[in-house]
Amino acid sequence: MSRILDQRILLLVISFSAIVQSTKVLSKWKKCGDPECEKAMSRVQATADYLGPDCRYLSFKTGEEIIVYSKLSRENENLWTGSKGKDFGYFPRDAVKVEEVLIGEEVEVLTKETDFLCLHEDKYTFE
Repeated sequence: MSRILDQRILLLVISFSAIVQSTKVLSKWKKCGDPECEKAMSRVQATADYLGPDCRYLSFKTGEEIIVYSKLSRENENLWTGSKGKDFGYFPRDAVKVEEVLIGEEVEVLTKETDFLCLHEDKYTFE
């Protein structure tokens, strides 16, 4: 009985660790094409394969096209946010090259907690 309880506690701790990691705020600020971050900022092409570490990240292969909607700023300027087909997420800016700039000026805004949650099938996943 004690062994089963120990295993359940261990599983609970592991689950809690995954939740904390997947909702971690990556930056307090981001740059966008408009104050609501709805306008596409640029079109980029992947220069390397990238496999994201969790569901918040966009995975892609070399040569794929990605539309950029925001760029984290200040604390973490290496991550951009974009979409490829129906997939959406963060990716490292050094894994892409800019093909076309679609906005004239970037606007810096505060991030929200929902910016760092997983998005699956048009719904936020609250773990």
